[in-house]
Amino acid sequence: MSELATSPAIGDENPVSSASAPAEPAPKQLSQWGEIRHRYVQNKLAVVGLVIISLLFLTAIFGDMLAPFDPTAQDLENTLASPNGTHWMGTDALGRDMFSRLIAGTRVAMFVGLASIFFAVLIGVALGAIAGYFAGFADTLVMRIADVFLAFPLMIGAVVIILVTGRGITPVVISLAIFSWATVSRLLRSSILSVREMDYVHAAKALGAGGWRVVRTHILPNSLTAVLVYATFNVGTTIVGVAALSFLGAGVPVDVPEWGNMLAAGQAFIGVNDYLWVFPSMFVVVTVLGFAFVGDGLRDALDPKLR
Repeated sequence: MSELATSPAIGDENPVSSASAPAEPAPKQLSQWGEIRHRYVQNKLAVVGLVIISLLFLTAIFGDMLAPFDPTAQDLENTLASPNGTHWMGTDALGRDMFSRLIAGTRVAMFVGLASIFFAVLIGVALGAIAGYFAGFADTLVMRIADVFLAFPLMIGAVVIILVTGRGITPVVISLAIFSWATVSRLLRSSILSVREMDYVHAAKALGAGGWRVVRTHILPNSLTAVLVYATFNVGTTIVGVAALSFLGAGVPVDVPEWGNMLAAGQAFIGVNDYLWVFPSMFVVVTVLGFAFVGDGLRDALDPKLR
């Protein structure tokens, strides 16, 4: 009887006790940045946008090495040449290589776009933090000033400033930054108004932290998500802005290889030499799409509730 009690059941040839079964490894926990990166790479368009922007940065940095010709060199014996094996995107009315000029224009577009957004964010974050945290009179004053700048259309305000200061890359950067900071300050203010009521902010105050220290170490790091997404989106907008200003004759000087200048020069050849305006337009569209894809991916990655 004891043998029957201890013998394995019929059909169970290799009994294994549950106690000796190997435990499955626990799934690896991702850090906060790891989760953000994982959510970002799940968005295929965001990855495509990141590839586009990376290529644009590399083109802007190593443009002198990539350009087969001097973008300002004229060849009056080879004007308006259609795309061929030597000039991949043709030549313009002065015989300048279009491909080399488009590469040089990438550097101008990226510099103006990033510089103008940097200064807009710098001004907007400073004023938005004051308005959102201290409230009262400071909030009212900053928001009314922001309303004044928001009332001006971006292009009209930029044209006015450039007409006063003169054409050039620096006036374009300043004008675009001046008329872009107001949106940044409003976004940051609205984020701070919700974050400043969190328990960890009240705890920091109770422990004796000063106002600026609370803003710098606790409120700003948790309020910049919306600003980061807006800044990424708006780089493309400022690139369109500088191209539009140059197209209207109020941007960078005509002799500077820039996409808007090339579009303005190519409009006289619409229907005849369409490559003169098609290629600059393609560069503008692809650049704006790249930043839009990245901004959309950052929005979903930083705030998965929006997905």
